[in-house]
Amino acid sequence: MRAVSCAHGELEVVDLPDPRPAAGQVVLAVRRCGICGSDLHAKDHADELDEVMVEVGYDASIRSDRPTVLGHEICGEVVERGRGVPRELRPGTLAVTFPLVRAAGAVHLTGLSPQAPGGYAEQVLAQGSMTLAVPNGLAPEVAVLTEPMAVALHAVRRADVGRRDVAVVLGCGPVGLAVVCHLKARGVRRVVASDPSAARRALALRCGADTVVDPREESPYDAASTRRTVRTAPQLLELAVGSMDRLRRVPGWVHLYRAAELAGAADAPRPVVFECVGTPGMIDGVLSGAPMGTRVVVVGVCMGADRIRPSMAVNKEIELRFVLGYTPLELRDTLHLLAEGEVDASPLVTGTVGLDGVAGAFVALAGAERHAKVLVDPSSDAVL
Repeated sequence: MRAVSCAHGELEVVDLPDPRPAAGQVVLAVRRCGICGSDLHAKDHADELDEVMVEVGYDASIRSDRPTVLGHEICGEVVERGRGVPRELRPGTLAVTFPLVRAAGAVHLTGLSPQAPGGYAEQVLAQGSMTLAVPNGLAPEVAVLTEPMAVALHAVRRADVGRRDVAVVLGCGPVGLAVVCHLKARGVRRVVASDPSAARRALALRCGADTVVDPREESPYDAASTRRTVRTAPQLLELAVGSMDRLRRVPGWVHLYRAAELAGAADAPRPVVFECVGTPGMIDGVLSGAPMGTRVVVVGVCMGADRIRPSMAVNKEIELRFVLGYTPLELRDTLHLLAEGEVDASPLVTGTVGLDGVAGAFVALAGAERHAKVLVDPSSDAVL
């Protein structure tokens, strides 16, 4: 089969043996595979990624000197199956898969390990228990968005964001746009999306963002602020003393204060911020610019070393939450949200290429003006 191999930071179309399924596995003929930002990172920062993975106990990750077929956002048609595969995964069934597969005596990361070649190929091996049949006749170019949309669903769930909250999404790449889609589908009243790219701001509006800003010209936190938002230390100190000046005039003020706390009315409103950029300096920039008490969900993966000022986070009592991937249930839920039309992810897709166009797509995606999510169709001859 033809596949795109990554080695020493270069992408090359190669011929590889067709995969064969072991017990509990299926072979998918790839219909679409999404190019993820983590694939771009892995191509150029494979050794840094491997260092982190080794530290957490996984020693089979992509490295620059280990040729690897990338691609973990996969939608394909079942063409062969081993024993013990779920019955619904019959040959001809369109399916999406959680990118983990058993190989060489362990579980490996599909598309991020040479032990588990990914979806930039005509065929890919998938674990049957981690693979889901696509319902409702959902087209492969939409079903393939299940994986990145599941990443966003996991981030939104971990954020504990409510309908009355204001959400700020920093970065309108595919993950940031997916976060916007899920926030609006969950009924969050106001979503502010920030990106220096005019094209990506336009995509954010199509995904449902209420306000978009160019961070070079306007602070997204200003755009998200209300009259009661606390942005500075003097405002916080005045709020503390002013509130007590009023409360102490009321008999039984302790009970009133406690009731306000239980109702969530004792604190000033603050946004929930999704950091979806993943470049050095972003987190510290959020700590510096965000209002007091902000909850920050870090979705973007920064591959380089970074530094933050803990004293800034402490003095502003900012909460940092780091998120990774999604659960199998979240993958299933996302697939059904797409299939039932409850979430529209179509604005994310801005191009499709064949295997020969993957290297050029990586170059195009390094800039932000033209493309967000580019899909790979192994049967296509298209290039960007």
